[in-house]
Amino acid sequence: MSSTVLPPAQAWQALAALCLGFFMILLDQTIVAVATPGIMAAFDARLDQVVWVTSIYLLCLLVPLLFTGRLGDRFGQGTLFRLGIIVFTLAALAAALAPTLELLIAARGVQGVGAAILTPQTMSVINRVFPRERRGSALGAWGAVGSVATLVGPVLGGFIVSAVGWRGIFLIHLPVGLLAVVLATLWVPRLPTFARRIDVPSVAVSFLGMTALVVAVQQGPGLGWPAWALALGVLGLLSVALFIRLQATASRRNSEALVPLGMFRNRNYSLGVFSIATMGFTVSSMMLPVMLWLQNGQGLSSRDAGLLLVPMALIAAVASPLIGPAADRLDPRLLSVGGFATMIIALLFTCWLMVSDAPLGLFLLASGLFGVANALVWAPNSATAMRTVDIAHMGAASGVYNTGRQAGAVLGAAGVGAAMQVGAEAYGFVPGLAVSLLLPAAVLGAGLVAVAFFRPDSQVGPQGAEPQGAG
Repeated sequence: MSSTVLPPAQAWQALAALCLGFFMILLDQTIVAVATPGIMAAFDARLDQVVWVTSIYLLCLLVPLLFTGRLGDRFGQGTLFRLGIIVFTLAALAAALAPTLELLIAARGVQGVGAAILTPQTMSVINRVFPRERRGSALGAWGAVGSVATLVGPVLGGFIVSAVGWRGIFLIHLPVGLLAVVLATLWVPRLPTFARRIDVPSVAVSFLGMTALVVAVQQGPGLGWPAWALALGVLGLLSVALFIRLQATASRRNSEALVPLGMFRNRNYSLGVFSIATMGFTVSSMMLPVMLWLQNGQGLSSRDAGLLLVPMALIAAVASPLIGPAADRLDPRLLSVGGFATMIIALLFTCWLMVSDAPLGLFLLASGLFGVANALVWAPNSATAMRTVDIAHMGAASGVYNTGRQAGAVLGAAGVGAAMQVGAEAYGFVPGLAVSLLLPAAVLGAGLVAVAFFRPDSQVGPQGAEPQGAG
């Protein structure tokens, strides 16, 4: 057992502090969309301009994740977690006070950097302060926090925008961020560090490659893939190939790899990264066609459409803490295969509802199935992927895991957006929305195949012991 494992009461206190910061990040991702019309009106901006309020955040969140995960191994996950909260909160204040759209976009970019610093540290600390046999329970609670944030964001955002305007959605982060810093200082312990040097060429190439790929994927589909977007895509792929080469040769340069390639010899970890990318693809993309169908196709208000999604968030919030402990006892394939299969069924059922004359109330069943699927996927997948990772590589492994999830999200948003456009031109508006959901269903099929090859921990081998002399 790792020497950093805490007594149960202290471990759960640390988890509470971590979850508060995690809640703040997820709340931001759902609450900002509510304020988009207000931001457009305040700055007399076009939609293609305001979309950068979200796009720049996602770009600055995704690009540094490989680096910030390894920074946790080098300087301490608790230290980086607090730094991430501080950067994110100060940037939220700057966003609330921004006098121009350009400064608002810049502040959102800094918020994304803060989120990138914070995000991988959360999973790293959980996997270090909880024993292997309790990590499923901890990650179940962590997943429930995500579900609650998903529900609270749009509802709270609606009240805040109505009461004080769009700037209020950024000001709400100030008390939450301050409390998160205080609790993290009190409850998140200082953990031994392992990485001694950061490979600078790897950092530079990863930043270049990820930026090129994300910008190409974000902007290419909507603009019809102009030559510059294709060139960025090629540059990104070449940079990824060079990055992998640099990781393999880091020791020859007397440096430590940013992403130790030996991690991927852990079968459950590799499958977990791939499968969570397919889940990120789905979760980030499915809501747009669903909400367009409910509001434009069925004539519901945004409030009423949001209420139909309440079963998803509530069931996930209630079920995640119950399923988490089961992930510590059962064969990892059981829960994960059930989750991915349920998600695919829910997507196909929603497709059928869109093109049939079935009562709209049946969507509550689909919403509930989405909630069950989320609860069955997030905690079990995270616990299975991370449980047997070498403790010295926990930060790097968490960074790669979260990069996979966020990269899937960027690809999903771009892919389903393009599928909606093609489907609408070929079949009409509502049938086109239904067809677009077949894309995440197909991608999830690949994730389902991957998790079917998970193995019990006893067949993976213990890789979580602390290295001797760590400090």
